Amino acid sequence: MKVIIFDFDGTIADSFEAVLKISNRLAAEFGYPKAQPEDISRLKNLSSREVVRQSKVSPFKLPFLLRRLRCELNREIHRLKPIPGMKSALLMLKQQGNQLGIVTSNSCENVAAFLEAQELSDVFDFIGSGLALFGKGRVIQRILKQHNLNPADVIYVGDETRDIEAARKIGIQVIAVSWGFNSSQALAAEKPDFLIHQPEELLEVVA
Repeated sequence: MKVIIFDFDGTIADSFEAVLKISNRLAAEFGYPKAQPEDISRLKNLSSREVVRQSKVSPFKLPFLLRRLRCELNREIHRLKPIPGMKSALLMLKQQGNQLGIVTSNSCENVAAFLEAQELSDVFDFIGSGLALFGKGRVIQRILKQHNLNPADVIYVGDETRDIEAARKIGIQVIAVSWGFNSSQALAAEKPDFLIHQPEELLEVVA
């Protein structure tokens, strides 16, 4: 049995367009430029830290920006769908006896609403959330301690360079997925344990 912890936005939920739309709507309020269509490819090739640096959003404003994003996403959550192929991959991983969880910068409320709408609530054993953009490692560590999990049995799955960074810090394996925010090139540069391009590849990697 493996413990597979997933990021949510961009990894399970196909939320990129919704997050982009909300981010652009909040741009003037938080003092960063809107992302234009021609900017998307460039941004996908940047690391998470480079995106934040280039946005020039004050570190002190980031928690407030994330909180607003969560609130705005709550209004969109019923419209979001899983990444194509992800639901069947999750159901198969659970059927195989693996323990599944979610650690996200989104809110537990938003994640729970999405899972309920997609009939996936019973698939996950836990949901962990943290407001710090680069604080996922601490949330994962808390989960490991709460559930008495052996880090050697844990795999983290995420779509951003910060997901790889978080897993590296606490010494767990990481699967990077190329269908979310960061491009394959940006993810590969961070040297994840695995880099996959389709949800069904999760089954091979975990096996």
